[in-house]
Amino acid sequence: MATKRRSETQVPAEESDRLIIRPLGAGQEVGRSCIMLEFKGKKIMLDCGIHPGREGLDSLPFFDMIEPEEIDMLLISHFHLDHSGALPFFLKKTKFQGRIFMTHATKAIYRWLLSDYVKVSNISAEKMLYTENDLQNSMDRIETINFHQEIEASGVKFWCYNAGHVLGAAMFMIEIAGVKILYTGDFSRQEDRHLMAAEIPNIKPDVLIMESTYGTHIHEKRDEREARFTGTVHDIVNRGGRCLIPVFALGRAQELLLILDEYWANHPELHDIPVYYASSLAKKCMSVYQTYINAMNEKIRRQIAISNPFVFKHISNLRGMDHFDDVGPSVVMASPGMMQSGLSRELFENWCTDRRNGVIIAGYCVEGTLAKTIMQSPEEVTTMNGQKLPLKMSVDYISFSAHTDYEQTSEFIRALKPPHIVLVHGEGNEMLRLKTALLREYEDDEESHIQIHNPRITQAVELYFRGEKMAKVMGSLAASKPTKDHRLSGVLVKRNFNYHIMAPSDLAEYTDLAVGTLTQRLSVAYTAPLSLLTHYLTQLSGDVEYVEVYNKPALRIFNAVTIVHEPAKGMVTLEWVANAVNDMYADAVMAVVVKVSTDPNAQKLKHIPPKNDIDQFSQRLTRLLEDTFGSTAVTHDDKTDVITVSIEGREAQINTELLEVKTEDKSMFQMINTAIQRLHSAIEPTQS
Repeated sequence: MATKRRSETQVPAEESDRLIIRPLGAGQEVGRSCIMLEFKGKKIMLDCGIHPGREGLDSLPFFDMIEPEEIDMLLISHFHLDHSGALPFFLKKTKFQGRIFMTHATKAIYRWLLSDYVKVSNISAEKMLYTENDLQNSMDRIETINFHQEIEASGVKFWCYNAGHVLGAAMFMIEIAGVKILYTGDFSRQEDRHLMAAEIPNIKPDVLIMESTYGTHIHEKRDEREARFTGTVHDIVNRGGRCLIPVFALGRAQELLLILDEYWANHPELHDIPVYYASSLAKKCMSVYQTYINAMNEKIRRQIAISNPFVFKHISNLRGMDHFDDVGPSVVMASPGMMQSGLSRELFENWCTDRRNGVIIAGYCVEGTLAKTIMQSPEEVTTMNGQKLPLKMSVDYISFSAHTDYEQTSEFIRALKPPHIVLVHGEGNEMLRLKTALLREYEDDEESHIQIHNPRITQAVELYFRGEKMAKVMGSLAASKPTKDHRLSGVLVKRNFNYHIMAPSDLAEYTDLAVGTLTQRLSVAYTAPLSLLTHYLTQLSGDVEYVEVYNKPALRIFNAVTIVHEPAKGMVTLEWVANAVNDMYADAVMAVVVKVSTDPNAQKLKHIPPKNDIDQFSQRLTRLLEDTFGSTAVTHDDKTDVITVSIEGREAQINTELLEVKTEDKSMFQMINTAIQRLHSAIEPTQS
């Protein structure tokens, strides 16, 4: 109960903090592994397999539960059909455009294993999910990743560890917005004759999505298991029988080949009894294994320096039944492993009625397959063409399946101590037993608050992670010294779930964003003098500056808005760089322009006759300025109608025809502009 209360207090209200884990396959079942992750707007698919015990569309994950075009990436853990077999179909039949990643060895073996699946499937062409051409097309979409290589794609970081299950098998660590999710796929913590044990990550995940294939079972010790296997094979051939070992072309087959070749080498009395590896992929399989020696354990890497362990002395390749001389005791390792079709099924039907013969099931079997059926010791079996045959050959189950048992699973969890565990890839009862055993194991551990979930297929597990809502200041903003009343102003940039505040001028340097400037221009009818507008703008803000723009008189206000006067066109044009503050300034200036356009003083000036009244106005203005600044400071040029005022190095020029004041001194500008406005107010309008 303590764990539950702790969880409830941590669940935040924000939906964006919700992580959804939904098995589209392998939810309380073994087969069609396909897990969907959704977090912070990112969608990731883990594996894309088929169900070995079903055919056609029934063998696929529940793709209709998702929108494939929204998926950012797809990660394939290893080459087995129940983890990768639906990939060509998914790429052909959906709108998925994301990226696909798997290890180099997985990609190499995936190509040949699925090609074999297409060839040996005992179903009609209409039920086939894809063709050889579809498989080849899928190869062009796949990108490869090295173990421990960190990749960042679509704002998601991920890397992989060796899973130990088969050659190239990987466990993926995925990081989204600081939350780390480890997906084990199928993994084994026990080193065998050619593969290293699965690594234990040195980074603690927040969520562990792990297989539960064997539940609470404890595996037989490796040396005891090998001894029982070789002893059973020896017994079968000693009684004059044929020994059938159904295996998949790649995976456990290579482990069993190493064991048998060594056993035959140590028993000369068996040298006359042939051992066959019956797979059309045998030669290609061996070339792949010889290429990726470095992905295997240290024992194999040492041995390869002396002789290639995958060049067998006592095992021959058998390409098909037409090359098989079935005349006496023999050992045949044939694919596929669950005997649904292919050469292993054909040999089983030929041999099952003879008590001298025997079959050894060496791997995990899925419900609904022939291999699983004969483990229940039925009196008869049904052939591929529907006939009934008595089952008299011996059936032995000696598991070499490289999945974790309870001890390995428990050790793995204790090393990582993840707060959340999601069990997948296990039959419902086995998964429930494992969950119960793990909860019992941690019920007295007050430091560990582990929650374990065992979702059914398509059932979503929802977990909440409250991330830090923090933005870092960078660039010129970070370099500026804060003051007491300092307000931080900049652009908030989100990148890969991290937030930064920076000055707009720094965007080009620190981001790949395109930076542009939008200049607004607005022209308004205006026939009054510029000086009148200056008078009103000075009342709005003392920060009014006379400038020239495009060789035309203009005003600059708030150091943001420029007003260009065009008396010949009877208008003014406002210009400013668009942003929230400048737009507000422009609105205020616009209001003043409209006011001045309807001001009575402006209407007076419209009716002043051109010359006589201007001359009279110039004379009156000259006298007014002389009274204000002194006669020696004021000069009037009759030819240009320009009055010049000079005081202590400061100078202003007044164009009496345009009523414009040019000066760099603001106080002088305001004094002269006020004098002009007073003089305007004293002039009575003259009738035309």
